[in-house]
Amino acid sequence: MSKKYRKRSRAKSGGIIGTIVLAILLIADLYSGGTVEQTGKKIVENFSGQDKVSNVINNASTSSASYGGLSKADYDKLAKLNFKSGGRAYITLNNDKSTLIKNAWKVNKVIYSNLDSLNRTSHSNTAFLEKRNVANDSLRVRQFVEPTAWHYNRRNGVQIYNRGHLIAYSVSAGIDQNGHYNPANQSGDQNNPKNLFTQSAFSNQKVQTIFESKVRKALRQNKRVIFQATPIFRGKELMARGINLQAISTDGSLDFNVYLFNVQPGYVFDYNNGRAKVDRQMRVNLN
Repeated sequence: MSKKYRKRSRAKSGGIIGTIVLAILLIADLYSGGTVEQTGKKIVENFSGQDKVSNVINNASTSSASYGGLSKADYDKLAKLNFKSGGRAYITLNNDKSTLIKNAWKVNKVIYSNLDSLNRTSHSNTAFLEKRNVANDSLRVRQFVEPTAWHYNRRNGVQIYNRGHLIAYSVSAGIDQNGHYNPANQSGDQNNPKNLFTQSAFSNQKVQTIFESKVRKALRQNKRVIFQATPIFRGKELMARGINLQAISTDGSLDFNVYLFNVQPGYVFDYNNGRAKVDRQMRVNLN
């Protein structure tokens, strides 16, 4: 082989390798963090009731599935938010519009994410729901799972802690712990470690129920709904700072995207371990 030919061959192969490396880098950048960033659509959020902050958040859908939802970048932004006494119990995101893809509804099921390395439910659970998933409350049983940062209520009868469901019991009838629909199982989700987190009684009973009732209403109207819940943890803390709830019906009539702060009037939490102490100055505005 002549020197001239060898040089030409090396140049050609080098060009091919360079093209392959560039393609790999572009793909890695596109899917970094497990999300596909749609940089053309940006959301500017004004957090009412908190510090006057403007955040730019990119719409995103996950790379591992085609149903959309909360991106890693959005998760990290929410984890940095601090609740201030007197602030609203929840805020709307993306002008209260879900980033879920309504046409992704195919099969009645729930995708339960695995616990993380700290045994936290720190990833999204996503439910594809229909009318038959509205649960009979009389089938509830005693809860015994102790999620991270769990403490029993011993404050003179005042309830501070709840076992918060990501996908509500009331909209999960027939769903087994693998996320599949089983007509023999008419109860809603119960004692599933992948679907519970330590939540304040106020956030669970006064705030999250507002949005769960919207999902139930849509299901009773025979609509198909995608519902996603994502507890938001900061760093290695064992108690979530809040939870992102998103839902969309396939006809688009139901559509919301909110972040609920995991707070309790009259108390403050150490989110590292979930311990609460009395703080009469802590106020939470529901309106």
